[in-house]
Amino acid sequence: MKMRESLMAVMLGAGVESSGMRVLPEVIEAPLSGEELASRYRSLCGDPRFENLPGKIELDSWGRILMSPASNYHALVQGRLCRRLAALGGESFVEASVLTPTGLFVSDVVWASAEFMRAHADETPYMRAPDVCVEVASPANSSKELREKVDAYLAAGANEVWIAYPQTKRFEFFRAEGKAAHSRYAVELSGVFD
Repeated sequence: MKMRESLMAVMLGAGVESSGMRVLPEVIEAPLSGEELASRYRSLCGDPRFENLPGKIELDSWGRILMSPASNYHALVQGRLCRRLAALGGESFVEASVLTPTGLFVSDVVWASAEFMRAHADETPYMRAPDVCVEVASPANSSKELREKVDAYLAAGANEVWIAYPQTKRFEFFRAEGKAAHSRYAVELSGVFD
């Protein structure tokens, strides 16, 4: 029960009365602003009560927590993609938090150019999406959810969004103009699912 109350206090952006006691609003009246979502996410990142939760934490536009535990194979694919993307220079890494118009999402893998890193390296979450955002599909994902994330990352400034499908060993690539047959980035993807 204590964990749930702590989670609610963080998520609902509890105010503080003059007595120092936190007061939770009765209901959230409207989707949260980008700054409110970013602030809540930073609070979660800095709160030791949430540091050992399995899986990644994302926030929808209302500040609700979305959690998705991942398999070890999912993590293996993430690592392989990071190594492949590293050939582009810049930085590649896993679990990058990105503020989008529809919520705060954590991309499974990202690649960020040196220019992006100079401008945004110290941000948590990123207020703009890195150049390439990759989602590794898992059986818990719906195609609707994946498409919403593609649209969200593109709207937040990603040049490309990739979806990796480990079961069928394939990728889909998306840009602002729609689905593409291949990536514009010269990355060797063969063997990622082996």
